[in-house]
Amino acid sequence: MSKISRFIIWICSKFTRNEIEQIINGLVDVLQDRNPEVKPKDDFKEKHPNYRNFSVDPLAPLPEPPQPKEPLPSKYYKLLLAEYQLKCGKRLSPVKYRPSSQQVPEHTSCACWTGIWGRP
Repeated sequence: MSKISRFIIWICSKFTRNEIEQIINGLVDVLQDRNPEVKPKDDFKEKHPNYRNFSVDPLAPLPEPPQPKEPLPSKYYKLLLAEYQLKCGKRLSPVKYRPSSQQVPEHTSCACWTGIWGRP
């Protein structure tokens, strides 16, 4: 038995026929918007809880990009290796591959080194 059926049975058990007719007339007035003080329950928010659930940021967007806090590192790996040696006092050791990993073929080279700067 639905909630509405139980509600109807409850109304019939508590009120007389004339009172039920007055309740029905009052509900018809509400549904036809003749009674502005009483509005039916709007279940749209229950069905769609996140509809237009947003807020405006308090600050305006950045008018220009922020300045980097530290300079970007050099693209030249040899310069980076020299800077590391000056900074730490020792050479940076090469990558140690695990025995189970595949080795890069010897004839493979980076396209940016051979294409842009003409160096292998």
